[in-house]
Amino acid sequence: MKQLTKKDNIGWLFVGFSIFAIGLFYFYPMIDALLLSFQSGMGSNLSYTGLTNWSRLLNDPTFITALTNTVTYLLIQVPIMIILALFFSVLLNDSTLKFRGFFRTAIFLPAVTSLVAYSVIFKYMFSGDGIVNQLLLNLSIINEPIFFLSDPFWAKVVIVLAITWRWTGYNMIFYLSALQNIDQSVYEAARIDGASSVQQFFKITIPLLRPIILFTTITSTIGTLQIFDEVVNITGGGPGNSTLSISAYIFDLSFKYTPNFGYAATVSYVIVILVIILSLIQFKVAGEKE
Repeated sequence: MKQLTKKDNIGWLFVGFSIFAIGLFYFYPMIDALLLSFQSGMGSNLSYTGLTNWSRLLNDPTFITALTNTVTYLLIQVPIMIILALFFSVLLNDSTLKFRGFFRTAIFLPAVTSLVAYSVIFKYMFSGDGIVNQLLLNLSIINEPIFFLSDPFWAKVVIVLAITWRWTGYNMIFYLSALQNIDQSVYEAARIDGASSVQQFFKITIPLLRPIILFTTITSTIGTLQIFDEVVNITGGGPGNSTLSISAYIFDLSFKYTPNFGYAATVSYVIVILVIILSLIQFKVAGEKE
């Protein structure tokens, strides 16, 4: 009993340190930010304002624009990325495909590149005299350069392309891992019964990958709602806030405009609320009870 008690105490020592660290660096900032959302100002000039910051959200056109842009990115980019990741994972799981290792590495490589570096490269690629315009002109697809970053529509397209390029390979790895754990006898039985490749994909692969699809959809949703680097480094939120995201607006409220950490904290909690709501919806759609 003494030995068991000693082991328990040592175990609680390690667990206690982890709990303390998680509480200090995760939960304390979350609680402090929530309390801060009911205050205005900064530093020693903070003052309690009740629900003023929350009511301000509804009358803030810049916030409405940032929210609309972020939701637009979410609704367009996440489904495209999930579909592409599924397609590549099934394709690269084929044992008869040559150079599978090379293609897997090539598709996953964007996920380990620097966010700032690749954002700057995309900015130059889609500039007025960038390689994309040069290619389109040489192929006679367009007669004059398209100013992608100066047009509200095309600027959003560039942001979506950048995020998709960056994170598709990351999600593909999860699907590849799950596919390799599926018993091949299931597919052999389906082929014997006359099921086509398309039927096998929708009747076997998708149902068996449902937990992983749910996981990647939720993580991708959280990541897209927090999009910051691409917006700041490619378009700077322009033109005219047409690509501004919620995270970029929080940064502006905290460090670019007259600092108002209370209102910035309020805006940040909008992301928290959206993540909770969308995650619950995704769990419900996926048929998961927990």
